[in-house]
Amino acid sequence: MRYNRPIRLCFVLLFVTSVFSDKLSWSGDAADRCFCKLQGEVDDCSCKVESLDSLNNNKIYPILTSLLSRNYFRYFKVNLKKSCPFWSDDSRCALRDCHVNVCQKDEVPIKIPDVDTHSEKHERNKYLKELNEGKQGFEERCAEERELGALDATISEEKKAEFQTWKEYDETLPLFCDIDDEHSNDMEYVDLLLNPERYTGYKGPSPRRIWRSIYEENCFKPEKNYGYGPDYGKDASIESSINEQGMCLEKRVFFRLISGLHTSINIHLCDKYLFPAKNGFGQSYWDHNLQEFQQRFDPALTHDQGPQRLKNLYFTYLIELRALAKAAPYLKQKGFYTGDNQEDEDVQKGVNDLLDIIRKFPDHFDESQLFKGNTKEMQQLKSEFVLHFRNISRIMDCVGCDKCKLWGKLQVLGMGTALKILFSGDSMGPDSIVKSQDKDFQLTRTEIVALFNAFGRLSSSIHAIETFRKLAS
Repeated sequence: MRYNRPIRLCFVLLFVTSVFSDKLSWSGDAADRCFCKLQGEVDDCSCKVESLDSLNNNKIYPILTSLLSRNYFRYFKVNLKKSCPFWSDDSRCALRDCHVNVCQKDEVPIKIPDVDTHSEKHERNKYLKELNEGKQGFEERCAEERELGALDATISEEKKAEFQTWKEYDETLPLFCDIDDEHSNDMEYVDLLLNPERYTGYKGPSPRRIWRSIYEENCFKPEKNYGYGPDYGKDASIESSINEQGMCLEKRVFFRLISGLHTSINIHLCDKYLFPAKNGFGQSYWDHNLQEFQQRFDPALTHDQGPQRLKNLYFTYLIELRALAKAAPYLKQKGFYTGDNQEDEDVQKGVNDLLDIIRKFPDHFDESQLFKGNTKEMQQLKSEFVLHFRNISRIMDCVGCDKCKLWGKLQVLGMGTALKILFSGDSMGPDSIVKSQDKDFQLTRTEIVALFNAFGRLSSSIHAIETFRKLAS
């Protein structure tokens, strides 16, 4: 009995350490190191980070958050059945088995194929072997991934009927280009509010392969390789310093766009992180993970890359902000049809209010500086720019977690739509616009939904940075 008190004291100390580990890890200059570059001008732009923080957090974020909860923007039409065009499925737990059907088969708009390929059998056998060799807790981890990575595909019959009227309305509009699988039978609506972007347990070799393919094979290369993977910054073997010297503006823009998107995704994982139940009792809970944020963005833990990644987020935000400003006249005349007249009017008003704020911003990105001249080399560079981005959009079909794939496809399509807007119209530059009267320009409903939601993701990431600043202070 005389040993009970020390033992109890030991458990108390362990609990206190676990509860306050996030705060303890930020002692000293850690916070200053992470946010050291979030001031002054954004690279290759005249706009300052402080101006974007104020614009986003005080004006854009509140309106956009409300707007994205509306029916027009909350339902995204997507094909999650497409197989990876580059390699066979290598996802953890053979993730096709890590899905949970939350509705009856006839109620699920996103159906999961029951195909059992040789590759999938191989993966199952491989992980089964690991389990038999003593990897404790594998089934528990897989079960967690099933729950966190599965889509909530609940759609009411009433909404399904409305979707048909949306389709009929959209088909009366001329299309600028064919969106991938737009008319495929595998395209289904997903309720984005039921499937938020957050931690899913999807980690390890599979997502690292995704980001490795993006950075190594589809980004314009700087002089040294860039780190990749949602776990980047934690493994020195997969990351080295980046040097953009010698890269032209167009290649820097492409690289920073992808880096900013990657940063935004990682911020969402830190901002909505799943913690185990406190004291081992009760339910797990979602909260901000300050320690995880530090691991991904502290220069001391990321080979000095973390602060630049955060700054690249602002660059990506500026690109999509400029696209919305340029398309403002078009979007104001577009109409946001759902079949509910009052809802449509409210959405149009909300969109107009948002676009008015965006149009008044004085320091937009100047896209006219890109691809200047009509030389053969510049035309080749522009073709490579488009081809590389298209490949990245195809890589999203290789993501082994449905929720991750959903948000990856949406955000890449939104960014692609922004680029499409920037290079459309009769002119380019901060004052150029596209209008509904422009015969060579058209956006589909899916592109518009992706554009606004992708911008919403970037907006929420910048808002979350402010949250982490306060937590670290």
